[in-house]
Amino acid sequence: MSTEPLARPAAERLARLAEERVDHRFKGLPPDADGLTVAELAAQRRNLFRDGDGFTTPVLALSAERLEHNLALMEAYTSRHGLAFAPHGKTSMAPQLFHRQLEHGAWGITLALPHQVRVARAFGIRRVFLANELVDASALRWIAGELAADPEFRFVCYVDSVRGVELMDAALAGAARPVDVVIELGAGEGARTGVRTETEALAVADAVAAAGALRLVGVAGYEAQVPDASPERVRQWLERLVALAVECDRAGRFAGADEIVVSAGGSEWFDAVADVFAGLPELSLPVLRLLRSGAYVSHDDVHYSRLTPFNRVPEEGALEPAFRLWAQVVSRPSPAEAFVNAGKRDAAYDLDRPVAHVVRRDGGERPATGIEVTALSDQHLWLRTGPDADVEVGDWIGFGLSHPCTSFDKWQLIPVAEADGTVVDYIRTFF
Repeated sequence: MSTEPLARPAAERLARLAEERVDHRFKGLPPDADGLTVAELAAQRRNLFRDGDGFTTPVLALSAERLEHNLALMEAYTSRHGLAFAPHGKTSMAPQLFHRQLEHGAWGITLALPHQVRVARAFGIRRVFLANELVDASALRWIAGELAADPEFRFVCYVDSVRGVELMDAALAGAARPVDVVIELGAGEGARTGVRTETEALAVADAVAAAGALRLVGVAGYEAQVPDASPERVRQWLERLVALAVECDRAGRFAGADEIVVSAGGSEWFDAVADVFAGLPELSLPVLRLLRSGAYVSHDDVHYSRLTPFNRVPEEGALEPAFRLWAQVVSRPSPAEAFVNAGKRDAAYDLDRPVAHVVRRDGGERPATGIEVTALSDQHLWLRTGPDADVEVGDWIGFGLSHPCTSFDKWQLIPVAEADGTVVDYIRTFF
């Protein structure tokens, strides 16, 4: 478990999240809570469902128990497999969750954009892995200033082109500390970013060696982009990544590094990452085997529930979907239709539609039998209701969601509720 202390300004910023005043900015919260601080509202332990406690629909909630379960499970998994862990923070953009991940043993936080790094730094994150080539001169100069001001700040980012290296080196001219970079190996033709061949990778390594402001410390990539991904194809790509690290080390290309970073790992193939990284041969420096999965923190009910590696290795445990979106039936125009007051503004829909799980009426809860989401409007979910669907105007329906990354970003302040609906905390997001 991480014991890294927060610098005082960052600790104060984290504490001030609890001092923020509740008002009209935050969807779903009780109107009569306006003016209370988040801490005061949490201390009241209001219940999502209790008459008089005032939560309005739609409201997105995180399960307190499932959130803690997921954090503990990935801590145990990465420790068991000898992996360092930098969960992808763009999933939640929630500093409170970043720090809970660090408390559960994370090495640092992965991010994708300069703004996200600024959020992390504002809240005291001292190790950042940027899973992108950073060529924005203003952002690079800011990073250089952070590195100069904080000797304990560790920043690593991708490089995947000679041109990118040249732009970075020019922007960082005169920087007090070099920026650590890893060569991104692309997952194949038609995949996303990254060099396509080992020859290109070595050309980028040569460019880094010639750049005074950069230091090559490893190799990395994203295995979920492997075309027509299968266990065999993913393993083959991971073996290429490992071989690239070995070749670069043999040629002395990591001279000046303190350790060699070898990094991969989304939320679909981390079992393959663990297996292949376990076979890394001894290199000239200590190796940081860095996993970067992010969606695990809330998991989901469709996409990652179907693709999680724990389906392949059930003996290692199981993640639990922690999100539930509550919406109210506002129209029942026919026996085959119903509409609730949540839509694209509230629920992720880029990968899969929400799934109806439970119906609440008069304090009771039952399975959402015969209810299917067929479409989304901006502010409505369209429901097809079968003959066995018992649904009335005024009912609350609890929906499971798909894709955490596009669920968190629709909510600025998210209640964390125990199994009976008692809200014990609130998570602030910064998108």
